[in-house]
Amino acid sequence: MQGVTKSVTAETESGGGNRLATYKVLVVEDDDEAAATLAEHLERFGTEQGVRFLVTRLATAFDLSEAGAVDLIFMDIDLPGINGMEAAQLLREENASTPLIFVTNLAQYAVKGYQVDALDFMVKPVSYGDFAMRMGRAMRVMEKNAAHTMALPTASGTRVINVNDITHVELAKHDLLYHVAGFEQPLRRRGSISGAREELPQDLFITVSQGCLANMAHVTTVLSDSVRLDDGTQLFFSRSRKKPCLETLARYFGGTI
Repeated sequence: MQGVTKSVTAETESGGGNRLATYKVLVVEDDDEAAATLAEHLERFGTEQGVRFLVTRLATAFDLSEAGAVDLIFMDIDLPGINGMEAAQLLREENASTPLIFVTNLAQYAVKGYQVDALDFMVKPVSYGDFAMRMGRAMRVMEKNAAHTMALPTASGTRVINVNDITHVELAKHDLLYHVAGFEQPLRRRGSISGAREELPQDLFITVSQGCLANMAHVTTVLSDSVRLDDGTQLFFSRSRKKPCLETLARYFGGTI
């Protein structure tokens, strides 16, 4: 079933032109009334907190992988076909960071929820008071994630990764290869090194050469002509980048290299 997306708060704050912080929320719920209740709670919470939620609703979990990158997921457990717990297990194989809240009348699943790193549980019918209390915690996680995660559109689908886990990025013809700790193969996407450089934290990544960026947090050894990463990869400086890289690394490590 196709998802339905809508905004549940105004785009700008009343009385000013400042754009609201915006978060994408996915609601996986086959019950229309329960889905509507969550949307109403999100609208009220957004108005009270001065944030904007873009809500997509799916009636089953079959299309979960096609929903794209989101900041928060509300998942019913008693879903037709594949249940919410099974869907969450599949989700965590590719996405370990997006906060997940189960909304269900099956409270006995609470313990299992922690096996898929569920942030919280809400038991139906969900009152606004309970919702607001738990959303406060979810907001803290989303705010933290917004600063540390990025969505990479790849040929196999969008992957949400922690920026700190990227060891290095290299250019391969017209593609970028993102080497990520814990991934056997790099994630490939179309792009340029300059574009990748703009997306990544300026105080964490250095431009080793025209076709390569390195995450200084993963550097274990600095040599005269290269750096060695904690996965054993050795990246060589280009002639023009050697001096600025060594200076940046010296500042990063707080000493002289």
